[in-house]
Amino acid sequence: MTDPGEKSTVERSEAERSTAERSAVEWLASVAPDPDACRREWERSPVGVALLPAGRRWDVLILPGELGYPTLDVLTGLVDRPGPVLADFGDARMGFFVPPDTVTRWLGTGVRGAGRGTWIVVPYPGRASGGVRWLIPPDGTGTLTDPALLELAMHEAAAGMAERRKADEKDG
Repeated sequence: MTDPGEKSTVERSEAERSTAERSAVEWLASVAPDPDACRREWERSPVGVALLPAGRRWDVLILPGELGYPTLDVLTGLVDRPGPVLADFGDARMGFFVPPDTVTRWLGTGVRGAGRGTWIVVPYPGRASGGVRWLIPPDGTGTLTDPALLELAMHEAAAGMAERRKADEKDG
């Protein structure tokens, strides 16, 4: 028999999600010139997004969706939880949050970067919004994707895509 004052597993997981969401909001808003204004924008905006500066706590590497999704599959096989990942609703692009200054050192072709001096559209964690969505929302701890692991995952994903194309050409 359970203690009437004890929370159920569902109630605990909802409370944990709510705490993680608040932590993620605080972590993201901390880069805004005015964090309070950022939180208000998320609350009041009909599309639930805010414009945040990259390059302070994170950069964003933006991959084309056809490479981004297989890269994310490989990446999640390499680490328990990569850093935050955004996607646009058209699935044309995916943004991987990486440590600051990664963009200045990135040499890969076909990958765009948002670093110091650029701004990105960021949805409120845990909510559906217009234009972009979280595939992996921030957890509020500052976890970011390791650029070396991201590059490894991109190479493995690209190799897998090339193998599938060759197989399709052979069968077709």
